[in-house]
Amino acid sequence: MFKIQVKNLSFSIDNKDILKDISFDIPKGSFVGIIGPNGSGKSTLLKNIYRVYKPSSGTILLDNKEIAKMKDKDCAKEIAVLAQESNSHFDFTVEQIVKMGRYPYKSVFEDYSKEDLRMVKEMIQKVGLENYSDRNFSQLSGGEKQRTLIARALVQNTDFLILDEPTNHLDIGYQIQLMDLVKGLKITTLAAIHDMNLSAMYCDYLIVMKDGKVRDFGVVEEVINSKMLKDVFGVNAYVGVNPVNKKLQVSFMHTHEHIAGLGTDHVHEDGFTGVHTH
Repeated sequence: MFKIQVKNLSFSIDNKDILKDISFDIPKGSFVGIIGPNGSGKSTLLKNIYRVYKPSSGTILLDNKEIAKMKDKDCAKEIAVLAQESNSHFDFTVEQIVKMGRYPYKSVFEDYSKEDLRMVKEMIQKVGLENYSDRNFSQLSGGEKQRTLIARALVQNTDFLILDEPTNHLDIGYQIQLMDLVKGLKITTLAAIHDMNLSAMYCDYLIVMKDGKVRDFGVVEEVINSKMLKDVFGVNAYVGVNPVNKKLQVSFMHTHEHIAGLGTDHVHEDGFTGVHTH
């Protein structure tokens, strides 16, 4: 069963084609990463799905319902979003901002219930900001702001989460904590991710984008290889398997270095692409 189906999606701004005939289906409960160079259309694709942009043509279905025909509040009950850019001059406290995630469930002037407040407190703790509840958003570091906005998205309690480069501004400890948290929710997640190794660790499937088109879509082990990294990103890389977690791991080279003896990918005994591990 598919959570999201994108069918022949195209999007243009000022007669410039940004997205070109994109189609893919995302299975329910899967964690899907979108990778690709800057300007490939990752954020624009996500904005079409969460309705900041209106597609020039094509259809997006959420649980077999056309997203374009849904009411805003109904959409907010179905999709939680952590956008790439956020308004950084909020004059609200961390707690107030996280509470905003409950708005789809409130009628005008309705106060927060005990359950709402419990969820808000729990999510603030989960992102490690329990000592910051009364702190003004504008006084937070970039990473603290990001964690506040993640908590706000999670408190919407949807079963579909869109993340646009969610680990921006986070140090490696919080990157892993965030990805562990999201993965542990076991809800359908679509995330634009820059870090190839985080993609390999957490994603079930990857969508590869370049020049506004989907270049590839499949399980991580089929998608990440040194040929793709060269073709799509223009980088030399060695792709192996981490002997501890058995996930693919990417090691990047200087631009002038070539992988000796590997004109094409080396294939493991276990079928993976990259360097042998013993």
